[in-house]
Amino acid sequence: MKILVTGATGYIGKRLIPLLLNDGHTIVCTVRDKNRTPINFLNEKRIEIVEVDFLKSETFNNIPKDIDTAYYLIHSMSNSSTEFHTLEERCAQNFKNYIETTATKQVIYLSGITNDTKLSKHLLSRKNVENRLASNNYALTTFKAGIIVGSGSSSFEIIRDLVEKLPFMITPKWLNTKTQPIAIRDVLAFLQRAIGKKELYNKSFDIFGPEILTYKEMLLQFAEIRGLKRRIITVPLMTPKLSSYWLYFVTSTSYKLAASLVNSMGIEIIGKPSNIYQLLKVQPISYKEAVENAFVKIEQNSIVSSWKDSFISSALESDLHKHINVPTYGCFTDKKQRILKNENFTLDKIWAIGGKNGWYYGTFLWKLRGYIDLIFGGIGLRRGRTHPTKLNNGDSLDFWRVIYVNKEAKKLLLYAEMKLPGEAWLEFKIEDNILYQTATFRPQGIAGRLYWYAVTPFHWFVFNGMISKLAKSS
Repeated sequence: MKILVTGATGYIGKRLIPLLLNDGHTIVCTVRDKNRTPINFLNEKRIEIVEVDFLKSETFNNIPKDIDTAYYLIHSMSNSSTEFHTLEERCAQNFKNYIETTATKQVIYLSGITNDTKLSKHLLSRKNVENRLASNNYALTTFKAGIIVGSGSSSFEIIRDLVEKLPFMITPKWLNTKTQPIAIRDVLAFLQRAIGKKELYNKSFDIFGPEILTYKEMLLQFAEIRGLKRRIITVPLMTPKLSSYWLYFVTSTSYKLAASLVNSMGIEIIGKPSNIYQLLKVQPISYKEAVENAFVKIEQNSIVSSWKDSFISSALESDLHKHINVPTYGCFTDKKQRILKNENFTLDKIWAIGGKNGWYYGTFLWKLRGYIDLIFGGIGLRRGRTHPTKLNNGDSLDFWRVIYVNKEAKKLLLYAEMKLPGEAWLEFKIEDNILYQTATFRPQGIAGRLYWYAVTPFHWFVFNGMISKLAKSS
């Protein structure tokens, strides 16, 4: 079959596509920006990459007409727009209008459980999108998932941050809200096995794990698995805004995602039983087993996708390609170069920069800059990196975003997502056994110029030490 996967670079899409390839399908991936396409997708002959902006109906013409089944995995957790629900519905309508002109027989939509009478605006939007996708031209199959637990998922990483950082927690009352978490493995099984199942056509199913747990119980079970003793006290005094700031400062989440999660976490996510488990022969695993499986992936450095690499964790709202051409006019630059003793060794060190590996020099100053960024509402250094030695276009890297990465061309370009009075780029490039390291800053107004002059002494110290460390052969 020819399968269309929307949201191909997202948390679910990156994990689903390899499973579909293993089943022998040909995949068409829609991406907003081809520069964000994972390298392994570009090298796969049975994957076709097409650029589609779901808010622009004319771009859908890039999708071939001979699609058999389509996955709709487009979601937004952003609070950046007060009209996000309208935008989500417009995306769904544009998708539906075009898919109805193709040979598509089935659309599979992954949503969230929406059984509570009082829904958050994000869950209500999911419900409205389902209504928009319904069609007389193709069959719609909807899976409504509970909290998804897996390596790299936002819920897993937030719980991990809370448990591993705080031995004692005074928490908001929403930690007593009940939910039914489900393992990412089981979500993918439902999505993978639903293709062509006529008994699922034009039907909606809740999918969830075998236990009803409060968020507090999830934290405590997580701590038990990690061999940690934790004490949690819930108080009714924290407003949603205070709760959002609490998550933002303690965990690696962005504020806009924290606010979205807090609004949803006050809603009970309890699924309605159905025969979907028998129909698709899926036996969901427990929350504890899901957490244990996640840590196996982490220990093996085999995290396929992470919420941190999505733009919901980002300050960057626009396409990557707009930032690839580093400007020169009106910019300040810090250029350094070193002759290399071992080019391959240096290249590997560049590809491993950031995260737990650090920035090789002036670690205290990098951390201080991260804390300052947090105070001003930025993302700080908390995101780290998804893999310790591999990079893809679009990956998060501490408070940078990978704009261009090509190991054969020996070039890595990063774009700053910290709070700045301007824009900043950091480039590493090797040519003729010489490492070139260039920091570029395009100031915004007088504040930007004053900022550059203020940090120049620190830049000289940090950047000079960093390139020297990178150029060392051992």
